[in-house]
Amino acid sequence: MKKFNIRKVLDGLTASSSSASAHPGPNQNDVIQETLQSEHFQLCKTVRHGFPYQPSSMAFDPVQKILAIGTQSGAVRLFGRAGVECYCQHESGAAVIQLQFLVNEGALVSALADDSVHLWNLRQKQPAILHTLKFNRERITFCHLPFQSKWLYIGSEKGNIHIVNVESFTLSGYVIMWNKAIELSSKTHPGPVVHISDNPMDEGKILIGFECGTVVLWDLKSKKADYRYNYDEAIHSVAWHHEGKQFTCSHSDGTLTTWNVRVPTKPVITITPHGKQPKDGKKPEPCKPILKVEYKTTRAGDAFMVMSGGLSYDTCCRRACLTVMHGKSTAVLEMDYPIVDFLTLCETPYPNDFQEPYAVVVLLEKDLVVIDLGQIGYPIFENPYPLSIHESPVTCVEYFADCPPELIPALYSVGSRQKRQGYSKKEWPISGGNWGQGTLSYPEIIITGHADGSIKFWDASAIMLQVLYKLKTAKVFERSLKGAKEEKQNTEIVDEDPFAIQSLSWCPESRMLCVAGVSAHVIVYRFSKLEITTEVVQLLEVRMQCELNDVDSPDPADHPPTPSTPAAHSSASPSQERDPFETQQSTTDEGPRDNVPCLKVRSSPLKQSPGYQVDLVVQLVWVSGEPPQQITSLAVNSSYGLVAFGNSNGLAVVDYLQKTLLLNMGLSELYSPSEPYQRQPRSPRKTRQPSGALSDNDGNNAAEEKSNKSPTSARMSRKISSSTEQKTDQEERVQRKRQPLKKKCLSSVKEDNETRRTQFHLFTHPVPDLNAKDSFSRSRSSSVTSIERESREAVSSIHFMESFPRKTDSSASPSLWVGSTQGTLLMLALSLPPTGDQRLQEPVGVSPCGTLVRLKGGILTMAFLDSLGVIVPPLYEPWSEPNAPDEEKEKARRRRPASPAPTQEGQDSQYAVVCSEKQAKVLGLPSQSHCFKHNITESSFVLRADVVQMTAGLCLACFCANGHIMTLSLPSLRPLLDVNYLPLTDMRIARTFCFSNLGQALYLVSPTEIQRITYSQETCNNLQEMMGELFTPVETPEAPNRGFFKGLFGGGAQSLDREDLFGEIAAGKASRSLAQHIPGPQSMEGMKGAASGVVGDLARARIALDERGQKLGELEDRTAAMLASADSFSRHAHDMMLKYKDKKWYQL
Repeated sequence: MKKFNIRKVLDGLTASSSSASAHPGPNQNDVIQETLQSEHFQLCKTVRHGFPYQPSSMAFDPVQKILAIGTQSGAVRLFGRAGVECYCQHESGAAVIQLQFLVNEGALVSALADDSVHLWNLRQKQPAILHTLKFNRERITFCHLPFQSKWLYIGSEKGNIHIVNVESFTLSGYVIMWNKAIELSSKTHPGPVVHISDNPMDEGKILIGFECGTVVLWDLKSKKADYRYNYDEAIHSVAWHHEGKQFTCSHSDGTLTTWNVRVPTKPVITITPHGKQPKDGKKPEPCKPILKVEYKTTRAGDAFMVMSGGLSYDTCCRRACLTVMHGKSTAVLEMDYPIVDFLTLCETPYPNDFQEPYAVVVLLEKDLVVIDLGQIGYPIFENPYPLSIHESPVTCVEYFADCPPELIPALYSVGSRQKRQGYSKKEWPISGGNWGQGTLSYPEIIITGHADGSIKFWDASAIMLQVLYKLKTAKVFERSLKGAKEEKQNTEIVDEDPFAIQSLSWCPESRMLCVAGVSAHVIVYRFSKLEITTEVVQLLEVRMQCELNDVDSPDPADHPPTPSTPAAHSSASPSQERDPFETQQSTTDEGPRDNVPCLKVRSSPLKQSPGYQVDLVVQLVWVSGEPPQQITSLAVNSSYGLVAFGNSNGLAVVDYLQKTLLLNMGLSELYSPSEPYQRQPRSPRKTRQPSGALSDNDGNNAAEEKSNKSPTSARMSRKISSSTEQKTDQEERVQRKRQPLKKKCLSSVKEDNETRRTQFHLFTHPVPDLNAKDSFSRSRSSSVTSIERESREAVSSIHFMESFPRKTDSSASPSLWVGSTQGTLLMLALSLPPTGDQRLQEPVGVSPCGTLVRLKGGILTMAFLDSLGVIVPPLYEPWSEPNAPDEEKEKARRRRPASPAPTQEGQDSQYAVVCSEKQAKVLGLPSQSHCFKHNITESSFVLRADVVQMTAGLCLACFCANGHIMTLSLPSLRPLLDVNYLPLTDMRIARTFCFSNLGQALYLVSPTEIQRITYSQETCNNLQEMMGELFTPVETPEAPNRGFFKGLFGGGAQSLDREDLFGEIAAGKASRSLAQHIPGPQSMEGMKGAASGVVGDLARARIALDERGQKLGELEDRTAAMLASADSFSRHAHDMMLKYKDKKWYQL
């Protein structure tokens, strides 16, 4: 007899009640073969786009032509030619205070605010740290690496200078102490080292600048100061003349002093470029500090002096400026943001030659500008990098992979007309690196919505990013005048950015675009290649109100809502609509606002350029002094010609072809009377606010904390915002002119109206939720703890689909599926007229069909599969030119595809995949049987979920608030991937995270940067090939010719063997307690053996062989030429010998 084991029974129960469970359904897995396995998934970062957030330093390699930018968060962004970018991150996260390239060596030195110095290897596609030197007793203030030198000078806060060998990253025993550099008679400390540079003509002399205003010319060989230059004002920067006889200092009082090296007593020239010169010969008025100055010479003309700062204190309100002084002319170039740093780009990397400057790279706080010095007026270069993502703050992001191939050229053709003029005609000077060779490429488009109402379309194919087209939605509305502040406070529901984009719905195939704004407005756009002028913008004003009588605690001060009149509140005629509202508004200044939209639609003709052109504007209006609730979900379908949107007040369906409102109902009215999931009504709050969003507090901007307390914080809420209050009153919905149409649309719910209204008066106290254990109230705080338990329901997801909204349906029909924040999935059947003229004349029917399923948490997404497990996309109308003649329109119009074949008795022909914040379910249609269920998370909640198409099949991708990224197979919901990728430390990530097909995803990692990631094993394997190369073998330009007389009399540059001075034999060993050497993960014996493992050795050997082969080829050519010359000489000598062989000497 087999022994009974209770432990095995418990284990079996645990396994059966695990996260994934299956319910028996008809033909569940007999036909559907799942091909996706866990080995198809791997998570990794691909590329980061946008402007480096909070930049702090910059460096440029003049030979490789690569730009590096360091940030306050320890990041380093490297830029080459357009499309060649790289992102690196220091583990400590300390600010990068300075960057230095090893010119043409494929290496970069970074100095951080935590007193560490790092050496990066750039000879591989993903740079890595080779060595780290961490200083323990001194703070790093300045670094200098001479051209073609392996010894790095490091100045400290104590005023000392230490020397580091960049090959071994070890300290030299040679130290320049501050007390030996300054005069012995000085009684004060000179302050930190703010500048170090070597004399361009004598490598044995270095110039040391101290903050107090003292500059010292130090002789490295004799280990003493040759000259000391003293000035009363603090020094910010020093610049050499290329001949090494003069240098210029910038000071804190806005003056520039030019010194002769051999005359330390006083400066040769002292000027205040922006100071007012008094007539009595007194000292000019002090100005703001000149933070940096560069002095560059030209062979053919006057020198350039470029500086930042130094403006007069009278111009304190002016923007930051860069001053370019060339000869007698002075140009002041205003910048949009404060200047962080600038660099002058020159033709030669040698400091002892004429520099020949041709451009200035200016790093601003939020932009990168390159100025052309070679053209009159100093125009800027057109920036090829996608650095304008943050031009206006990003409020929403959508990602579309594997788009129709003709879409990107169409967007580019209309976007190319929007480019600004006046750029420099020269090529972009930062042109280093090579593009990747990856073959894995398909059309990808990123759409960003912004706070100013603009929408940008980006080409994101092949891990690159390029702006295609920009749409300005604010053009549809009238701008508020500054004098009309009182009116603004009464009608607008947000204090700032009333045109901000909240969400959007885009159909790539039909090119239909629907946009929802923060001011409770929806705009429908069509794509056209022709320019038109719209005389009157089509407007539809909707009154969404579902009131609950507050019997619990009545307030006599509250104004009862006024019932809507039969006037056409949803009429498309603006002239008939706005006049009554304006009259009512002027006569009810003392009372509550009613029937007033938040924004005023433009009344004058609107010229619309090729691209997206407005077709219809839908606005929610104020109701009895209450502002309209912001829109929480949005969907458009080009095949049906419908737009659906919802908020905490309910659901609205609009026919944008007929410009009419089809449905305007509260969610509770969509439940059937016998619905098991029907929610009981509750008393509303007296103080109503627009739907809230998770706060976004970066800690850096105090204004954001204030905005979180205002309705503005709701403008960027996605599907993560908590559910808002429920209001249900059938009589307050919008009345349309077409009364028969209204009766047809709402006939299915009218019979239950009186019953529900009676129920509303019965409950004097809030009724407890019977399904409380299945509900989930999300937190608005970053600690992911519930702080609000109120049961308020709003629309969270909308989906158009050709499906089975009823159990009795034998064939698929047009339908609308609505998910709520309480986890309920509602179904509505759509009755569409035939296409053609009938579609424009006959009404569309909408009838609620009850609920399908209830899930834990708010519903985030839904999708539909056929009987073979293939995703069924929503129907769409192929794009055709909307402004074409009627004959062409008729030819281009196609009928809607036929519905799928009728289902056989007892079999399901579709599967509905529904995902909420807590779980996912798969249901068979039309039987509505539960096939599979998976509890995604218990302790957290899902922020974003999408059904995505991978190369090998379908999966459900989820991103949770605890940072986990998961994928589940379809339809069985087997876990395939679960990676703890990114803890939710910033609500910006929650708002902007989105998945796309083929294993792609992205999120806004900072206010200015987009981070793209992939969870596809195929993409990860091809990532190295797709990435560009930063380092390319380039010959260093030849050193300048010294000339005969300079070589003869010693007037040229003096070289120095630094190894004899700084090496261990001459200088000894440095103190071990001063700094700690930390080998990097990629470190080897020196920088040249630094690339990773055998691959790095082979790459280095290949480069060396290429260089050696090139030199051998040149040697072979020279040898062949010498052989040919010798052969020619031998032949001529032989002929000469034969000619004079038999002749006597006197016969010659």
